[in-house]
Amino acid sequence: MAADLMASETALASIAEPERFADLALIRRTMLDWRFYHVLRTDRESPLRRPCLAVTSPTLSSDGSNLAAVFATLVHIREDVASLRNMINDAFAGARLVVPAPERTASFGMIFPEHPERVFDASELSDGTLRYLALAGTPMAYRLPAFVALNKPESSLHPDLLDPLARLIIQASSRTQIWLVTHSERLAASLRAHAKIEPLRVVKRVGETWIQGLKLVGGFDNDEQ
Repeated sequence: MAADLMASETALASIAEPERFADLALIRRTMLDWRFYHVLRTDRESPLRRPCLAVTSPTLSSDGSNLAAVFATLVHIREDVASLRNMINDAFAGARLVVPAPERTASFGMIFPEHPERVFDASELSDGTLRYLALAGTPMAYRLPAFVALNKPESSLHPDLLDPLARLIIQASSRTQIWLVTHSERLAASLRAHAKIEPLRVVKRVGETWIQGLKLVGGFDNDEQ
């Protein structure tokens, strides 16, 4: 059925008869599965700092609001404790992630070697620690989207966390397609060293944003890029 679209609406979002437009419906389903991680807030009111509804969560939401449920899904449904333990130890040597069995809500906390008897819940964690856990929840989730975009994941992170983050991203790249934009030379160097890839550099050329080495007809000066 034809319908007038407002300027803020798209034809893909307005498909009402997918059986008539199978190809477009497939494109729509695929794009709805994509995740763009741009803003993962860590302020006092951030959803990352609060318990969330205890529902099975195979994928991290774009704002990270279901992070506790993602961890609970891994620990109590998938029973993949070893991967989480390795992730934490790689980034925070001697620390432990605590994920209680969820009831109505799911939550998580951290135990640090300096305070072995004390669980710091999400509301008490530093901005950098909390942001790293959210970024880790992206590639470690039970089910990854078909496409993941990470925009400046290095923000608020201690430089020592960039190498562990690069390893997590590389591991996840075998399960999905990842597009990463960073201002961090250190993160780019870690990705280059561990994955043997050459990051593409964005430059200004005569006032225009351009990818270094990109030709006007497509492709790159270096065919291996």
